Amino acid sequence: MKKALYYKTLENGIVKCKLCPHNCLIGDNEHGFCNVRINKEGDLYSELFEKVTATGLDPIEKKPLYHFYPGSRILSVGSLGCTMRCLFCQNYRISQATPLNIDNTNLFSVKSIVKLASEQVNNIGIAFTYNEPGTFYEYMISVARQAKPAGLKTVMVTNGYINREPLEELIPYIDAFNVDLKAFSESFYKLITQSRLEPVKKTIQRIALSKKHLEITNLVIPGMNDNYAEFEEMVRWIAGETGTRTVLHISRYFPDFQMKIASTPINLLLDLYEIAKKHLKFVYLGNVLDTARDKTYCDKCNSTLIERIPGKTLITNLDKHGNCTKCSNHVLDYVYYERPR
Repeated sequence: MKKALYYKTLENGIVKCKLCPHNCLIGDNEHGFCNVRINKEGDLYSELFEKVTATGLDPIEKKPLYHFYPGSRILSVGSLGCTMRCLFCQNYRISQATPLNIDNTNLFSVKSIVKLASEQVNNIGIAFTYNEPGTFYEYMISVARQAKPAGLKTVMVTNGYINREPLEELIPYIDAFNVDLKAFSESFYKLITQSRLEPVKKTIQRIALSKKHLEITNLVIPGMNDNYAEFEEMVRWIAGETGTRTVLHISRYFPDFQMKIASTPINLLLDLYEIAKKHLKFVYLGNVLDTARDKTYCDKCNSTLIERIPGKTLITNLDKHGNCTKCSNHVLDYVYYERPR
């Protein structure tokens, strides 16, 4: 265990965790909402420091990040717990687990995970993913701080449910974020995730202001968050708050965990894609084989710049500065990365 960041000890030994908007009040020897931060005699501890449940050298597109060094790979790291209780979670075996009911964690010191990432071929850095990285905040920020001098990029794949102060401390050490904007209604967040929408919106706004790379994912669940008017309101908000060049991934839902609703119809995804394209320049479909809508096109001349086919990313008509070779329009800020040796 490691003493946690962002908490306050109150009367009678109760601890108030200040990491995420739940702001849990935690009694002695009890856990917070995330199941992995525990009060021990008036101090809050992370039970996850240097405990890893999953690692993998993934294509960067799998995060998903489509405009951040496309075609490269990244070492992905996950642990346990979550700040939400999504009924449809595909990673519930680790996100809803506790250190007490899972025993397949591996110890990776901060130095060893940075060393492992440095040794991988065609690896640009480290992604904190699989479960919500906010639950292992102390480990994430420690690794990210050491990754920088090693020439590694850092990525956070997150639900965005984090308080402003810890986010401010983290932003300088993270190069790219993918934030899961699960819906655009408070009722959905309350009923389906046991959290709130507004803090997620504030996280997205702050990341956008930081100028760090930002992409957004929206998983579409039939009958739950697929209302066309609400979806368009969300897309308008993204365009207005983060810019029309913000990448949006519209992702297909499949039944999992406690949600048994049938998979998202393809025609619904296509309709939402067309709505999104009215407001955003770069929109992609996820969890579905659609090579046409998986390509990156120049937003000025419509030339194909990046093709994504199963298992391969092909970069064409794009120079090393991220400009379209057909019309010189600047499209990508992060291309052809070579990590210093």
